[in-house]
Amino acid sequence: MLRLALRNVLRHRLRTALTLAAIGSGVAGLVLSGGFVEDSLLQLREATIHSQLGHLQIHRADSRQERSSAQSKSMNDNPQSVMTRVRSLPQVDDVMARVNFEAALNNGRADIPVQGVGVQPDKEARLGTSLKMIAGRALVGEGGYEILLGEGVANASKLKPGDRATLLANSSSGALNTLDFEVSGIFRTFSKDYDARVVRISLAAAQELLDLRTVNAIVVSLKTTEATDEVAALLRQELDHGVYETKTWEELADFYDKTVALYRRQFAVLQVIILIAVLLSVANSVNMSIFERTGEFGTLMALGNTGQMIFRLGIMENLLLGVIGSGCGVLVGMLLAWGISAVGIPMPPPPNSNAGYTASIRIVPWVVLSSFLVGLVGTLAAAIIPARKAAQLPVVEALRRNV
Repeated sequence: MLRLALRNVLRHRLRTALTLAAIGSGVAGLVLSGGFVEDSLLQLREATIHSQLGHLQIHRADSRQERSSAQSKSMNDNPQSVMTRVRSLPQVDDVMARVNFEAALNNGRADIPVQGVGVQPDKEARLGTSLKMIAGRALVGEGGYEILLGEGVANASKLKPGDRATLLANSSSGALNTLDFEVSGIFRTFSKDYDARVVRISLAAAQELLDLRTVNAIVVSLKTTEATDEVAALLRQELDHGVYETKTWEELADFYDKTVALYRRQFAVLQVIILIAVLLSVANSVNMSIFERTGEFGTLMALGNTGQMIFRLGIMENLLLGVIGSGCGVLVGMLLAWGISAVGIPMPPPPNSNAGYTASIRIVPWVVLSSFLVGLVGTLAAAIIPARKAAQLPVVEALRRNV
């Protein structure tokens, strides 16, 4: 059966070549588009982790129910013990403390509401590989009175590196406190919204401004992003869940989840379109083949072959077409992906961003497999109805086509 099907496939070489080209081009298109989507999502994931959130964050369990003005109530009172326990895990690369607070930035002319973050500069520099300095320099040292402005904050306040600015915030006791800072630099992340509201100062300066000695977030940097869920599960077991709450970067990144959902649906629609295109292209070729070979099928049945055998022969021929066409499509798609990735695809800034990026085409196993299956399933589906019609032909009527 297989040898006969292969001979029939190779008999009309031009038609077979056109059919294989239709299948292969659709599969290659899926490999390329799916790889592009996966690269975009991967770059967005790493930018989210390495410019804002880290891989994991540990908060007080009730911190999200507290009002931001009551900052002392949402602090981790003994962060060092928690950080020591987290640092002992082999998957952990670094652990750092943060203080998040709301404040007003005064440039000498007006007050601008901002979201302040007190950070450990040296550790944040190792984590923040996706945070780009567009002017000045990053924070240096633990105890300096320097401030780092998001690009949007700098534009709104008209401040530049070297200028002086004042932060006003409510202390832990409820009193209004102020500290003067020198602008050390201006940063940009992938998120325009984040850059428009965030300023960074050293952890020591934030604690002085708020009159406290505790922190309200412990940020965990891992050696690999793939270990996030595993480490999160371990921390939820080890830390008292009534006191501490462990959140992964994905749970904190609402924008990322929505972007993933959008891209996944777009790729699913593209898969359906390619499936329909392959089905229609192959169906046309199969119908022409069945029509031209009606007399041949009549001869086979006259020699004792059953309609079931004719049906299986038609399916086997298209199975070969599907395997060969999809395999060639996967191969061509992967070669194109490697070539395109070597050059790179310059991309404009995506929505909610000021920064462009260079995209590539990633070879992702599930994308390659799903693309192959789309081509194969489309080819087989296109053969079912024509093969059934050929199997149900009356022998006498089919033999008349030989005359």
